[in-house]
Amino acid sequence: MTHHHDLALRPAPARTKEALDTPSRRPVTPHKGSTAHRVRGSRNGGDLVVETLAGLGATTVFGLPGQHALGMFDALRRSDLGYVGLRVENNAGFAADAYGRITGRAAPLLLSTGPGALTSLAALQEAAAASAPVLAISSQVPTAGLGGGRHGYLHELPDQAASFRGVVKSVHTVRTQSQIPSAIAAAWKSALTAPHGPVWVEIPQDVLLAPTSLPVVTAMDATPEQPAPRPELVAAAADLLSHAARPAIIAGGGVVRAGASGELLALAEKLNAPVVTTFGGKGAFPWEHPLSLQSWMEDRHTTDFLEDADVLLVIGSGLGELSSNYHTFKPRGRIVQIEADLGKLESNHPALGIHADARLAVRALLEAVDERPDESAADRARELLDKVRDRIAAQDLTLEQEVLASVRRALPADSPSFWDMTILAYWAWSAFDAKSPNAMHSAQGAGGLGYGFPAALGAAVADPTRPVLAVSGDGGALYSIAELATARQYDLNVTWLIVDDGGYGILREYMTDAFGQATATELTRPDYAALAESFGVPGVRTTPETLEKDLARALAAPGPSVVVLPAVLRMFAPTHLD
Repeated sequence: MTHHHDLALRPAPARTKEALDTPSRRPVTPHKGSTAHRVRGSRNGGDLVVETLAGLGATTVFGLPGQHALGMFDALRRSDLGYVGLRVENNAGFAADAYGRITGRAAPLLLSTGPGALTSLAALQEAAAASAPVLAISSQVPTAGLGGGRHGYLHELPDQAASFRGVVKSVHTVRTQSQIPSAIAAAWKSALTAPHGPVWVEIPQDVLLAPTSLPVVTAMDATPEQPAPRPELVAAAADLLSHAARPAIIAGGGVVRAGASGELLALAEKLNAPVVTTFGGKGAFPWEHPLSLQSWMEDRHTTDFLEDADVLLVIGSGLGELSSNYHTFKPRGRIVQIEADLGKLESNHPALGIHADARLAVRALLEAVDERPDESAADRARELLDKVRDRIAAQDLTLEQEVLASVRRALPADSPSFWDMTILAYWAWSAFDAKSPNAMHSAQGAGGLGYGFPAALGAAVADPTRPVLAVSGDGGALYSIAELATARQYDLNVTWLIVDDGGYGILREYMTDAFGQATATELTRPDYAALAESFGVPGVRTTPETLEKDLARALAAPGPSVVVLPAVLRMFAPTHLD
């Protein structure tokens, strides 16, 4: 959707372990209607952008070139930044999202004006919902068109920034070259200040293209601020937890993002408090630990267990729809909530609210609480998991459990996985052992389709030393099929598992349950294995019986691959409707 002139890309000499590309060295000329022309060989406003990013510590940028953004893209070839170009702006946003999640650094996303910028909105919403640090930098129409002047520039919007204010953490509009370094540094700091999230910077075309006499940007100071817990709140929370009869802990995505898993484990063991992780907090607590309730948040037995806690410690979760069994959770005890996002503090339940970074707060609690002996805690956790297993076992869902177990056995323990909105992912939210923090990610924040594969590409760029798994349904796969070209171009180590059930499987179930039959859920789709081969990506069709072997072989082979599993999977019965 970006207006660009088919800018050819050529592979760059290897500079790092990352398999990256740089823009072609072919001279490019601004569109005839441009208001400024760069003097070939001189620095321009685009150089100030890439110099600032490098000064902030960026090494890689994602994006898609477009007419108004050419000043930034031309400057890339004069920098040491690696560039990864995707085929659709939304997919570039998903890739940047995953890069930010894996590295913990702000992921630069370079976009063009109007349609290119707007196409990234769904990805930025996911980054906002999941607190992924994405630094989106978009071009704008020439300065004269800012403020809704309606001069009829290509891609012109009356107020482009307005489209992003309800999605991102902060918006920064640049009007002069001297504003570029400070605006980008402020956005960088915003993206990495807890709670992490996407930010938006927009720079007019003429500002990017005009020659600059400003000195080269060097190191920038944009140290993020992490909210520390107030001592009196920590003392009150420690007193509640130390004297609780049946404490329990909900660990959300904030634990993972803050790197607080070690502190969480120590606190749970000191309090003898069972721990359940939300879907965003997968891997925050050891799956097989005696105090682990795993992550069966959509199970009434788990909901009952948490309601029975006389003191419930909620860390890094707003207790939203999915983390509260669709708002059926009605706690009877006291809640202590640690949350870096001030807007989520007590947003769903009254609590002793502690606005703080999860790691800082849990570390303070760990020092303040008393040892709490409780020989029954592990027994109660085991009894709960037995109830959950019995409920699932009564529903004849052997195929689904075997498929998920095959994926877990095939995937190396230290490899990350990225899941689209598909039935197997919904199973994985509850039943998949992520093995470690920050290893399992999905689009459950905003819930849009198309996340899995482009996100996995971003993760492979972040760490090319280990294979990455992407999981999609056939419906979601069509959102990002063009990125097979990206995977091949950069030779990224991503294996894409596509579960082909002939349509939007979960919507088929929802509609059948609600209305007796499904509408608009059946899809004509390609031969995904053959389509992958046409991109030069190895593709194989598998079966539930051969899935583990085929998936393990694909993951072990260098470069991208596709594994297609034709199978109709079913969801376990919901409990929030009872």
